[in-house]
Parts: sequence; C-alpha cells; structure tokens
Amino acid sequence: MIHQLASVDPSARIAENVTIDPFTMIHKDVEIGEGTWIGSNVTIYPGARIGKNCRIFPGAVISAIPQDLKFDGEETLAIIGDGTTIRECVTINRGTKDKFKTEVGSNCLIMAYTHLAHDCIVGNQVIIANGVQAAGHVTIQDFARIGGLSAIHQFGIVGRNVMIEGGSMVSKDVPPFVKAGRYPLTYEGVNAVGLRRNGFSNEKINEIQDIYRILFIHNRNLGKALEMVEKELPSSLERDEILTFIRNSERGVLKGFNNGK
Repeated sequence: MIHQLASVDPSARIAENVTIDPFTMIHKDVEIGEGTWIGSNVTIYPGARIGKNCRIFPGAVISAIPQDLKFDGEETLAIIGDGTTIRECVTINRGTKDKFKTEVGSNCLIMAYTHLAHDCIVGNQVIIANGVQAAGHVTIQDFARIGGLSAIHQFGIVGRNVMIEGGSMVSKDVPPFVKAGRYPLTYEGVNAVGLRRNGFSNEKINEIQDIYRILFIHNRNLGKALEMVEKELPSSLERDEILTFIRNSERGVLKGFNNGK
C-alpha cells in the first residue's frame, strides 16, 4: 500500500492498511494509524502522530517546525486524531515548549489552505473551512465551525458549538454556543441550528438564549450582567460553562450586538 515512488523513512511506524501515494515524503519519528490514506505530494515531518482512518490530501504539510523565533529545536509533536480529514495544502506546525504539541482532535474536517500554527489545540468534530489562518496557541473547542478566510489571533479561544462567519477577524475570545461575525467581531445570536444538529433540545436552546440576552442584547456592563445571570437564572452545565468561559478569558470576549454596530 506504500507506492514505490513514495519516500518513507525506515524508522517511521506505519500501521497496517495505510495507503501512501507517490511523491509523498514521510520522515523519521512519525506514527500513522491503520486505515489512513495519504495522497500524493504530502510531507510529514518528525513529530507527527496521525491516527486511524484519516485522509490527508495532496500538498499538505504536517509537523513542520514552528514559525516562531523562540523555537529552539525542542522535540515536540503534531497530533491528528482518528477519522480526521485534512484537505489540500493544509499546513499544521508542531508545538513549542509552551505545550510541546499542536493537536487536532478526532473526526474533524480541515479544509484546503488552512494553517494551524504551533501549540494550537483543536477539539473533536470541528470543521474549519478553506483558507482559515489560526495563529499560535489558539484553542478551538468541540463542534466549532470556522468560516472560510477567517483569521484567529494568537492565544484566542473559540468555544464549543460556535459558528464563526466567513471572513471574520477573530481578535477576541468567542464564548460557547454562539454565532459571531461582522467587524469588529460581534455576537449575532445563538447557534440554534448547530445546537439542534448536536442534540440540544428546544428548551435547552431557549435557556442559552436567555443567558445571552442578558449578557449581550440589553447593553449592560458585562460584569454586572454576569452577576445577574448567576443570580436570576438556574444553574446548569451550559450556564456555568458560559460564565466560566467569560470570566476566565484573558483576551476578553467579543462585543455584544448593540455594542458592535
């Protein structure tokens, strides 16, 4: 299943039923799980750990050294979870001594020309559309959807089940369950369609909408709005996740709708 015109270092650990097409180069210190397909003209550098049943399309470059002047040759990883698809010309750099890894979870779709810089952490079942550029140390949580040609500032965090509009400049953190777009990046409502697809009931979606109505629609001071949510709305996993996310944000979160016009 390894084409004779592919170049695979003898020390690379290649599982059974892996297909490697011609003109692809696999360096040393690489692991590839069973059932994975790697197309032509792919380069996989040392430190790559690629799971089972992945698909990596032509031109992708996985685990190249970071584009970070502080990188000093430390041994780090680029980890790709099971069932993830990486489309044409995607670049995923390995980590630095900050996290010692860049990681993409399972069952993700990373579309063509996306760049994931060093120390990015991408959750499970994330979809990143064409041409997205994620700077170093970005975190994208489970089930997030990032629209094409968006750019995410270093150390930024995109919450769970978020939908980012294409072409967005993501310079602030985006809390869970919302849609975001415009410039500057603005809250555009709850990601109700995405939540329903992921099994959230209408009652739970209404609960999340009530939380964000207090936080972002009524143009209140955010600190006071957080206190109001905590006092007036019943505790739940989603409420507490939202409150914790916003309070722990180091970059600050996106603007509410009224403030973002």
